[in-house]
Amino acid sequence: MVYGLFYLPLSQHRTLLADTHHFDDSKVLTPAFRSSLMRTLCTASTDLHNICGWATRVMSARDIGADMLRPNSYNLNAQSMDATIDLIKRVFELGVNVKEIYIDTIGQPATYQRMLERVFPTVRITVAKKADSLYPCVSAASVCAKVTRDAALEMAWPAYAGEEHGAVSGEAKWGSGYPSDVRCSSWLKQSMDPLFGWGSECRFSWGTAKDMLEAKGAPVKVEWPAEEDDDENLKMTQFFTSAHGEDEQQGTLANWFGRRVTEEIF
Repeated sequence: MVYGLFYLPLSQHRTLLADTHHFDDSKVLTPAFRSSLMRTLCTASTDLHNICGWATRVMSARDIGADMLRPNSYNLNAQSMDATIDLIKRVFELGVNVKEIYIDTIGQPATYQRMLERVFPTVRITVAKKADSLYPCVSAASVCAKVTRDAALEMAWPAYAGEEHGAVSGEAKWGSGYPSDVRCSSWLKQSMDPLFGWGSECRFSWGTAKDMLEAKGAPVKVEWPAEEDDDENLKMTQFFTSAHGEDEQQGTLANWFGRRVTEEIF
């Protein structure tokens, strides 16, 4: 999962991003157009490169799943909010004079906005559903995140599949990683190990993966029953009890290494 941030002067918010370069929600843009926008953004001497700034935060499937499945669950919404807040804080640390913040919501917009206003009280904050199609700066951030994510999938595929399959596009083989993608669900089914499921490339806390793991005929179910601990009050010396008779059990450490330690030895 990749989160993106984009900033530029307020005076050029819509004119530069929407009118000149036609940024929009990354999901409605073609891969070629998203890549073209990103190339312009990263090319020195272009208006996007000279005027704008951007950053992304990559969260691996392994880290997300580990945090979600730990005893004190660190759920995906909380992880996403923390990633977003950290990205914004880093822009402040760069000395950028941030006046307004626009964010695509996680959960209820009003709740998320109140939380962000407590963290950044001096800034005007707008949190909205589908903000990536409403506000050009959020559209641009979504493009940065999507291109970064696609590149990560492409780079990860050869390492996963091996050199003989490295020439095949990662997205063409294992899909985009979205549950609506038939290629992705097909890859999950075909690649599921009967015991371990998948490797670190798959998030086990993801609903699609969990459903497959729990479905009939899915991988072997392993249960780890809690062991009853009847020996909570055992003393350490009880683990050294002699097997040579009652007479020696008073000096439990005297039989260390299987031989009786006597005064003659000293």
